[in-house]
Amino acid sequence: MFEYDFMRTAFMAGGVVAIVAGTVGYFLVLRNLTFAGHALSHVGFAGATGSVLLGIGALWGLLAFTLAAAVAMGLLGDRLRNRDVAVGVILSLALGLGVLFLYLYTTSASEATAILFGNLLGVGVETLWGLLGLSVVGMLALAAISRPLLFATLAPELAEAKGVSLRLVSVLFLAIVAVAVAEAAQVVGVLLVFALMVGPAAASLRLASRLRAGVALSLALALAETWGGIALAYVTDWPTTFWIVLLSCLVYFLSLAKGPTASFAV
Repeated sequence: MFEYDFMRTAFMAGGVVAIVAGTVGYFLVLRNLTFAGHALSHVGFAGATGSVLLGIGALWGLLAFTLAAAVAMGLLGDRLRNRDVAVGVILSLALGLGVLFLYLYTTSASEATAILFGNLLGVGVETLWGLLGLSVVGMLALAAISRPLLFATLAPELAEAKGVSLRLVSVLFLAIVAVAVAEAAQVVGVLLVFALMVGPAAASLRLASRLRAGVALSLALALAETWGGIALAYVTDWPTTFWIVLLSCLVYFLSLAKGPTASFAV
């Protein structure tokens, strides 16, 4: 399997993305913002298809749209609550624009499939370097805001009383989520980002009650599911995305057997 350059590139790209998705996804689930991650991937669909139409790499259009949407969500803050209908309409509009851009882009149907469902085995060296750069930026940014982020997540009222800007923390974190979503979409596509970012984190929160152990477990699960999915795709010749999503769902369902989630502790 490792005799092929494209397989080695796929494992490296998958590992880079899994590290970011597992780590950022943990805080995403901890903050009850899983719908935000799902929404950002759909909004990014329009950006990805639009950039392909203009002859730009899908990754950069996806990143631009998700970042813009993330900043807007962060600025709205609590006003986003109980606005499911409005958010749903915006998501529908984004998907509609994506469909239009795909209709106008008639050069290759495989490009559309890759945007929707991912194509990890088709990742090139240039894209790999782009993913690596985004991962470094995202992880450094997450490390920089980790303390106020955790404080604002577990005790928002106390954090605000201590001078922590909840809105600023929200904007910065959602911007990091946007970077993670843009990367994860390269592995599983915009429609299935939820599985890679939320599945490992949700299972980890059920299995580990402490922060460091939880983050480490989420990261390890994301890596195992991604690499396992690539290996199974090589053996069976079935889509990599299918295997990654299947493993993510299986791990989460197995975590349910543990029973009620333990009390969270830092």
